[in-house]
Amino acid sequence: MLQEFISSHGMVISGLILVIAYVFIATEKIQKSVVALVGAALTLLLGLLPFHGHLDSSAGQYIKGVFDYVEFEVIFLLIGMIILVHIASRSGVFKWMAIQLLKLTKGHPKWVLFTLAAFTAVASAFLDNVTTVVLMMPITFVIAKEFDTDPVPFLISEVLASNIGGTATLIGDPPNIIIGARAGLSFMDFIKELTPIIAVIFIASIAALTFMFRKQLKATPEKMAHIANMDNSKTITDKGLMIRSMVTLFLVILGFVTHDLTGIPAYVFAVAGAAFLLLFEKPKEIYADVEWLTIFFFVGLFIIIGGFEANGGINFLANKLIEVTNGSLNLATMLILWGSGILSGVIDNIPYTATMAPLISELINPENANALIYSGTGHSPLWWALSLGACLGGNLTIIGAAANVIVSETSTTKGYPISFMRFMKYGALVTFISLLLSSIYLYVRYLR
Repeated sequence: MLQEFISSHGMVISGLILVIAYVFIATEKIQKSVVALVGAALTLLLGLLPFHGHLDSSAGQYIKGVFDYVEFEVIFLLIGMIILVHIASRSGVFKWMAIQLLKLTKGHPKWVLFTLAAFTAVASAFLDNVTTVVLMMPITFVIAKEFDTDPVPFLISEVLASNIGGTATLIGDPPNIIIGARAGLSFMDFIKELTPIIAVIFIASIAALTFMFRKQLKATPEKMAHIANMDNSKTITDKGLMIRSMVTLFLVILGFVTHDLTGIPAYVFAVAGAAFLLLFEKPKEIYADVEWLTIFFFVGLFIIIGGFEANGGINFLANKLIEVTNGSLNLATMLILWGSGILSGVIDNIPYTATMAPLISELINPENANALIYSGTGHSPLWWALSLGACLGGNLTIIGAAANVIVSETSTTKGYPISFMRFMKYGALVTFISLLLSSIYLYVRYLR
């Protein structure tokens, strides 16, 4: 009796599990990885997903099982890059790079802000945003102390730049990893399609921030000279580790770039690079610092969304979106871009993207009679709209991205609180500039 009820109302039940999980993730009453695992357990216990994939001979099609819905490419790419970056950072190489760049500014506050933001953006394209801002914060507090000024303008610029820079590549932000795995997009696809517009967005955003912070970006000649002559000779703590990790990181990124030639997925290179560096480390120490909560969050979330997809929920939403947009690819692209940008400012962009990725797959599925087919060259603009919206929207509020939260909490403990409204004053402007430029780019590049 119960099983019959679940079978006939599977879409509603799986949808409720997804919505309730979102509510708990948003309110943070329970740690989000626990929410995801509880939701995944309910999905499986209620039989909303088959335990094993199997061929349905009567329907003549393969029925996906639970592990078919878990994007292991995303999981292994995340684990590999987390390990690789963590080991590399132990050598002090990223801090050394940042200080070297600062010395080139000759201590001019506006150029210091631009340099810190630029380094953060570029680093965030290859490292995860949280790692990047954690590496940059100690340097920023030292510089602000030397200038005898408030570090908040520098911190806000850095965290906004990290979310912008992370949008530029496949590995820069978890939403892009999810999109890449679902859409079959390579590292070079993201470089070709997103990096140019992200560079434009970065320059426009930092120019706006420099103008808004102009009254606070002043320093005496003595203080400028001190920044220009900072001692960087002892920043590298382990030269052997630095050389080893940088060569490995270079080869891993080279592997990403040559994916179209080799056909080897990005996660293979990431795991191989991490495995090599682990040969020279104490694995227990490294594994202890892997963000396992994030990994389990992904696994649980994929199962919850898999249950909703298996019961027709994604197909239902896709058809509704087609109805709302009246089958217009242009309108759907803009709706996804701006909707993703606003929603990602108030909810976690990872579960949002994980839900939207299969929805977009269904929207452009040729087997769907009403599919939004893109007739131009390259991949559908809907994928790029989702990436730009989900990643750049994280700048809207202080809770829009994990990096925002970490920077605000650390700044508060140092005696420089960043309130929700103070952050939003700058974040909302940068988000608007980002989404406006993205709209123009998507229209000119794909839709006109």
